[in-house]
Amino acid sequence: MNIEPHQHWSASLALRVTAFVGIATTVAFLVFAWLVERSIDEHFVEQDFGEIAAVVSALQSALAGPDAANNPQSLHERLAAAGVGHHGVFFTVLDDTQQVFHDTAGPELLTLALNSDRAPAVAIEALQIWPTPQGTYRGIVLAMHGYTVLVAMAMDFHLHYLDQLDRDLWLISIAASIVTILVAWFAVQRAHAPIRRISARMRSVTSERMDVRLDPAQAPVELGELVLSFNVMLEKLEENFRRLSHFSADIAHELRTPITNLTTQTQVVLSMPRSAEQYQEILYSNLEELERMGKMVADMLFLAQADDNLIKPESAEVHLQRELTALFEYFEAWAEDRGVSLRLLGKDLTVQGDRLMLRRAFSNLLSNAILHTPRAETVTVNCTASSRGVQVEVENPGPEIPAEHLTRIFDRFYRIDPARQRSSEGGGLGLAIVKSIAQAHGGEVAVESTAGRTRFIVTLPCVQTRTLVPAP
Repeated sequence: MNIEPHQHWSASLALRVTAFVGIATTVAFLVFAWLVERSIDEHFVEQDFGEIAAVVSALQSALAGPDAANNPQSLHERLAAAGVGHHGVFFTVLDDTQQVFHDTAGPELLTLALNSDRAPAVAIEALQIWPTPQGTYRGIVLAMHGYTVLVAMAMDFHLHYLDQLDRDLWLISIAASIVTILVAWFAVQRAHAPIRRISARMRSVTSERMDVRLDPAQAPVELGELVLSFNVMLEKLEENFRRLSHFSADIAHELRTPITNLTTQTQVVLSMPRSAEQYQEILYSNLEELERMGKMVADMLFLAQADDNLIKPESAEVHLQRELTALFEYFEAWAEDRGVSLRLLGKDLTVQGDRLMLRRAFSNLLSNAILHTPRAETVTVNCTASSRGVQVEVENPGPEIPAEHLTRIFDRFYRIDPARQRSSEGGGLGLAIVKSIAQAHGGEVAVESTAGRTRFIVTLPCVQTRTLVPAP
């Protein structure tokens, strides 16, 4: 039963930015429209209140006149004059029996005057809105000088204007939002053009075109760091790919020689009957080739594990003088055959690490030094402590290594002179293993070659230092 992985839908960056800009713009326009409408409505309220307050003041002056109670005709004239110059303002005056004394509106306002609450004073907060079949009014009901006065102003014009303004603002907001979204989409697409160019450039990278690089000058400032990081990644990939290609070719070359030797010797020995001694000699020769191939495969497996960070050194105290002395004893016979002397100097220093792995690294360095030391010369191993940690220096006289080879001498299968017989110098993995072991212990290895002497320096983290008598 196959279960397909869950596909999580993710919106594009352009869609996200456009949606965010569209929503933000629409909300902003709607809020702006609401504020504009509210401001205009408040302006109309203040305008209406000014008109109503002016009429109320005129009515109050008319009702407070000295002959208001004795001369109704004169009062009617003054009340009629109170509304002059105030278009759209209506008022009704009721006497103490709630009968209409003076009216400029109509029966609908009479009902409002009888049923509405009396305001304690003229104030904008006391204004009321009264919808009627004939229209909508904004007004106030007051008690003054024994009369009930209702002053109202028709607000249908204001309402019609606000309704039209509301529709216009909505249309403008929607149109502006659509235009803003389209502009944002266009701007985002234009802004993403460099990203698309970079993506197309990235897609052009293949195993045959590992030299492709992005130009930071053609990328926006925000993408500069990304472009530089991509170029650095490409450089590492190109180097690793080149090393892998060379490594594969070197493996094929290194294995081809012993396989060819084994095949040739076997064909020769089978071409005619041999004596038991001859068969035994051929088998010993084949065994040497097989052991060499086995060591090479083991070394390659070790380096592959080191590349994948699978090498986990044991953590134990390793006394360097003790280990180096044991290696001197092991290589003593071979060194004597080559006419090379061995000398151990320095202090008895202790490091934390894997004893067998460190012995393997120092063994590779020591055998390499003995191999390249002229007769009657001395290989010197010196242990010192510094601020960087413990340093083990393996130095031998001999031909200097050219500077162009020093940076690659720790590469796998790398040889300074490719024409040399490989069988006499091992598989070409010894120094690469030294580097991997040093790095696995948190250290490093370096090489110097000047004044006719070559020095390999292994630096390891220091645990403690004990001073002993230098070895002879």
